[in-house]
Order: sequence, then structure tokens, then C-alpha cells
Amino acid sequence: MKIGSGLDVHAFGPGEHVMLGGVRVPHDRGVLAHSDGDVVLHALTDALLGAAGLGDIGEHFKDSDPRWKGADSSGFVRAVMRMLAERGLRVGNADVTVLAERPKIGPVRAQIRARLAELLEVAPEAVNVKATTTEKLGFLGRAEGIAAQAVVLLLDAG
Repeated sequence: MKIGSGLDVHAFGPGEHVMLGGVRVPHDRGVLAHSDGDVVLHALTDALLGAAGLGDIGEHFKDSDPRWKGADSSGFVRAVMRMLAERGLRVGNADVTVLAERPKIGPVRAQIRARLAELLEVAPEAVNVKATTTEKLGFLGRAEGIAAQAVVLLLDAG
């Protein structure tokens, strides 16, 4: 068994939606990012890489690389899942927390959970998605950005 954690933060910017866990969520702001800025998938990618001892998202998907400009972050997770399979590892479960005053996660929680389960090749019951605010404290509390953290358990595929 191997455990990994990941964290990602993006500032809000112009736009009318945010990507969360591969789901387009309507919002009055977008995020400032090189790729699609999906904090959930970025945190999850880092957690997967960390659990396997494979570094971090910046090593594999550099924000200075034009290939990743505007990229769908689902591709990052899929690429890491291939790396895990090559090493005989599979996901046991994942737990994700979104930190934001808004957008509210409740209305899209089931969609995010289903998409993450698909990407991680596990049953939806092996994925948990939750959200919290910072009680109006700090940059997240002032609704200047959004963050996510993820924890994953990797198991031997055999």
C-alpha cells in the first residue's frame, strides 16, 4: 500500500465556468491557469504521482510547455494511470476536498464523483468528494480563488 496527497490552488479570473474533477461547473468567474485549471484533477494527479514516488505534476506537465496550454486535465490523470499500471499499481480509493466559498459543489458532486471513478478505474464508492469553505477567511474566503486537496491509496495490481 502506498498513500499520496496533493494540493492545488488557482486564482479566479475572467470566465463563466470552472472545471472541477473533469466537470464544467457554471460560475461567474474562471481560473487563471496554463491548462484548464482543474484544481481537483491537479491535486489528484499530484496525489497519484506522490504515492508512486514519481515526483509531481510540474515535472511531468510543465506549465511552460505549450503542449499543455488550455489542456484538458483529464489527460494528466490518464497519463499517470498508465504510469501506475506499468509499475503494477492500481487505485484503492481517493478522497478529494474542494475549498471554496463558491461555486457550491453539492449540485455537481455526483457528476464529479462519477467522472473521477471513471478516470481512476474504480467504482464510484471508492471515490469521495466533499467541499468546505474557509469561513470567509483568507484569499479563499474572499472568493479570490479555489483550492483542492486529494489523498489516494495505491495497491498492488496483482
